[in-house]
Amino acid sequence: MTKKRVAILISGRGSNMRALIEAAKDKNYPAEIVLVISNVAGAGGLEFARQHGIKTEVIEHKKFPSREIFDNAMNVALKKANAEIVALAGFMRLLSPRFVESWRRRMINIHPSLLPAYKGLHTHKRAIEAGEKFHGCTVHFVTPELDDGPTILQAKVPVLPGDTEDALASRVLEQEHKIYPEALRLVAEGKAKI
Repeated sequence: MTKKRVAILISGRGSNMRALIEAAKDKNYPAEIVLVISNVAGAGGLEFARQHGIKTEVIEHKKFPSREIFDNAMNVALKKANAEIVALAGFMRLLSPRFVESWRRRMINIHPSLLPAYKGLHTHKRAIEAGEKFHGCTVHFVTPELDDGPTILQAKVPVLPGDTEDALASRVLEQEHKIYPEALRLVAEGKAKI
């Protein structure tokens, strides 16, 4: 089996990145993680990737005069690694339309809400405040519009009486770690397409 070469973009601890790395250890998994890029030098996920023999690169957005120039630097690193799929895993930067278009149908993201509901930040707080009965997470293809691409997989969790943001976030994160590896599998196998 020829495995798809996957690069993961992170900004923090990389818990979804870890789930993808763990899934890719299975010899029957159709993807291999070949690169982890972080826009934050101290991102906790970098060390985990290194411990698992995955090449890492830090490309700090603050060192670039524009979003486009930063995105171009990432693109160079992705091409150098011969990446075929890009997975965003807690990557906290908006990407330029040109960059997104260059990875059209080959870039995926995980978002902590049942899209199209609650795009952007503070999704758990907003779901609780709105009195939602259910909340969850979505893996989707990335398009130039924020949190707007076609859905690959979703997982739903109940919003419990007295839920705090942290409690709800923890239950949603458990589901993220299950559906993200499965969604990447579907994309790598060509079973999830735009």
